[in-house]
Amino acid sequence: MLNQSVSSETKAYLAGFLDADGSIYVRLKPNRTYRYGYQVAPYIVFFQSSKSRQKFESLCARIGLGGMRIRKDGIMEYTIGRKESIETFLSCVGPYLFLKKEQAGILLEILRQKPLVKNECDFESLMKLVDSFRELNYSKKRKKRILTP
Repeated sequence: MLNQSVSSETKAYLAGFLDADGSIYVRLKPNRTYRYGYQVAPYIVFFQSSKSRQKFESLCARIGLGGMRIRKDGIMEYTIGRKESIETFLSCVGPYLFLKKEQAGILLEILRQKPLVKNECDFESLMKLVDSFRELNYSKKRKKRILTP
């Protein structure tokens, strides 16, 4: 499992892999069972062709913080989605990120603010922070979100 004792070289490699073939994002999933109608779902995802399956599986096993799946199009995805795992991963590789450094910072801020939400105004602020990923990431679905009573 990835921790602070991992070499700087490995941390830098993982950061470069994430910068090039990965994604950092947060989704607001509509869900009526949540207090404000949305579930805040953070993710770090690595992508790789299944042609390199053995090497990719080995790398993912070294990270040890998420789960892997193979899509129908032959692309493998390794997803880190638990709050604690995301924080662990970013504490190790965050300093080495270049292209996705800003996304990592916003994601950590979202994770810090989420438990502090006490009212609709707090949740609106959190939603705006989540929506700020649209300016940094390519997104096919650009929707303006508003809270529904």
